[in-house]
Amino acid sequence: MTRTLTVVSPWNEQVVATYDLDSASSIDRKVEKAFVAQQAWNEVSLGDRLTLIESFLKVAEEDKLRVAQQISAEMGKPVSEAIGEMNTVFARARTMMSLASEGLADCAVSGGDGITRTIVRDPLGVIVDVAAWNYPLLIAANVIIPGVLAGNAVVIKHASQTPSVGLWFEDAFRRAGAPDGLVTAVTIPGRQAHTLLEHPKVAAVFFTGSVEGGRQVHRTVANRETGFLDVGLELGGKDPAYVRADMELDIAVPNLVEGALYNAGQSCCAVERIYVHRDLYREFVERYVAHAQEWTVDDPASEGTRLGPVASRDTLDVLDAQVADALSKGARLLLGGKRLQGPGWKYPATVLADCDQSMAVLRDESFGPIIGIMPVDSDEQAIQCMNDTEFGLTASIWTADTKVGSQLARRVSAGTVFVNRCDYVDPSLPWTGFRDSGKGISLSILAYHHLTRARGLHVRPLDLLR
Repeated sequence: MTRTLTVVSPWNEQVVATYDLDSASSIDRKVEKAFVAQQAWNEVSLGDRLTLIESFLKVAEEDKLRVAQQISAEMGKPVSEAIGEMNTVFARARTMMSLASEGLADCAVSGGDGITRTIVRDPLGVIVDVAAWNYPLLIAANVIIPGVLAGNAVVIKHASQTPSVGLWFEDAFRRAGAPDGLVTAVTIPGRQAHTLLEHPKVAAVFFTGSVEGGRQVHRTVANRETGFLDVGLELGGKDPAYVRADMELDIAVPNLVEGALYNAGQSCCAVERIYVHRDLYREFVERYVAHAQEWTVDDPASEGTRLGPVASRDTLDVLDAQVADALSKGARLLLGGKRLQGPGWKYPATVLADCDQSMAVLRDESFGPIIGIMPVDSDEQAIQCMNDTEFGLTASIWTADTKVGSQLARRVSAGTVFVNRCDYVDPSLPWTGFRDSGKGISLSILAYHHLTRARGLHVRPLDLLR
């Protein structure tokens, strides 16, 4: 059995790097070391934990360009986007730091009978962060930073396409002064993740990936012989947008093009289907194609590249199949629609118009630079179509009337619904999904409730017993 992991560039199919894989014994040693580190970390004040994160952010700033270039080489994200991702890590960390005191504070419960009742929050212990490759820094940081602030130790199992990121987090925290074992990376293929999840010292797992991957994690956790694990799952999305008849297209069109094509559409919250009121439909489609034409595939290492390759060869087959299905059912292909020739996994910006709900491009996750657009006749039809899905991560409504937009947003079944915004994660709000988009919460003050375990303290004074 091979003991190395080879990463291939999605741009030119050349080998980027080779990494040593962890054995079962090395995984055991790392988890045991994390367990010891967490026991001590539990006694450290929140102020000292915040100081560690400050030190980590300084290290990350120093490493930003180097890490961005490595990410670009491994999964094809344009370097400028990878730098932007690191900058977003900084901003998101600041938000979670500002929420930590309130999120982790004891909660006094008044009973009016002289008894002191307090809800306290304890760290879970050793938590496993199974991070995806599409936003390799942010997805990992969403668990690592609040997890450490909450008093946990974190073991990172990063995606096989981006193992360098997990190793970098471990190294960056070490250089920031973290105790040995507090943040640790394990390099194993996804199919071997069960060896980590089955370890008796692991207390929780937070997984970001496919729906089937999430189901496999749930099955593995359910079949553990010792202990029950807390589980958080961030899975797929088929995120809709609705453009009402009163919306300004100069605003909606460029935002929705970027929302569909940024990171080559490889985002769980990317816009993957658009419903446009029939009064605006023709003009919207024309403008959309004109803007999308500006997104051309180029070398992700080159300055100014906006659209890189997709990170997986299998995605090419998915996109080709969705185009063929849509065309066979009456859609019009207005842009792209066929993989590019030559080495690498390159797919052009693709726009399909006159789509309907029977088409795979409006039903099945694409995870690529493709969009299906459908006309609707009313708000009611739009909401019905938006909710006609197995997913429910994000959605967006575009309207000049934000009052109506807010009312409609409450009727959309998704973890986050935006009005006049899309493809965005607000760290002040809970990041969660409905149905096949997952379970649990990361980010916001509520994230600390999922990274800790609540228990009660009940103190009855002796005076009440006399």
